[in-house]
Amino acid sequence: MALLLVAAEDEAVLTSNQDMDSHSLRNERNDATLPYKSHLECNVVDEISLAGKSMHGWLNELDIIAREVEAELISRDIGCHLMEIFEAVNTVLFGIRGFKRFPVLVDPKFSYMHTVLSSGCGSAIMISIIYIEVCRRLGVSIVGSRVGEDFLIWPETENPEELFRASSGHSLLAIINGRCVEDPRSKASDLDSKSLLGLDIASNRDIIGIALANMIRLHWKRASRLNHGLMLTSPLRPVYAVNEKASTMASSKSLLLRPLELRLATMAAERLLILKPDNWTLRRDHGMLLYYGRRYAEAVQELSICMAFAPVEEAEVLERFVEKLHLLRLESSWKSLEQLTH
Repeated sequence: MALLLVAAEDEAVLTSNQDMDSHSLRNERNDATLPYKSHLECNVVDEISLAGKSMHGWLNELDIIAREVEAELISRDIGCHLMEIFEAVNTVLFGIRGFKRFPVLVDPKFSYMHTVLSSGCGSAIMISIIYIEVCRRLGVSIVGSRVGEDFLIWPETENPEELFRASSGHSLLAIINGRCVEDPRSKASDLDSKSLLGLDIASNRDIIGIALANMIRLHWKRASRLNHGLMLTSPLRPVYAVNEKASTMASSKSLLLRPLELRLATMAAERLLILKPDNWTLRRDHGMLLYYGRRYAEAVQELSICMAFAPVEEAEVLERFVEKLHLLRLESSWKSLEQLTH
């Protein structure tokens, strides 16, 4: 439900942006200014519409998939051994419905639950979440953990050795997680029953956090695609470089960033901060997103808070940057006053 609400909020921002653009066009054609009224307010979660469906409608999609798996098990006239259940889940998800994991994701829309459910394509973490939810509806408890760049899931069991026994050429862990488990380039391929027990099991909060972190990364990548190599933290170090000829702060104003993608990245960072308020690197990144969005007063506040949590060396870097931000904030205020007086 939480990730569907995230999708609904971001969808509302996209819709609002399109509505405002259309409203502006109508005003230009009519040569008259009409008041803009937003239709996005909704006080009841079940009434929220997302791509033509209610929240309950999207959750029902998971119920339907679970019923299809039950029908697949009945058609095979087999029992409920874990291997058979997961083979049936795979048949429905990846065979009948054609779901696909994207090992490398470029388009952030495939990080949203409703898009993955409707298109059958998504990031590995979103496919894993759907897998977990379908299995939960079948009475099978699934846990997961981040392993390197991958997020692995497996059934709760007192006998982890059975997860690594090969059946039809693949282990149960590989059947559930796909190719990454058998890819020698992946850290997941080094796992055995003992190392699996040593992994930290992700909570629902952790899983939502991983999904949000992916959204931040992907939206920022699209926002900054015309500035090759630009990172969120790029302005921090050069600000006080001795031989710097041109101020990075000044040049940042001319950066070509996609404002809508930047806003979505900032919103994802704000949500993730609710889950991880003491994470100084996340707070720094959120502050930098605010800076790129020219929300200087908010950036000053966020980065100042970040300094209290950051290591000494990083705090010194941030302190110098915040001093520059104070000047930018004053400059921005002066320009606003000038526009008001003219």
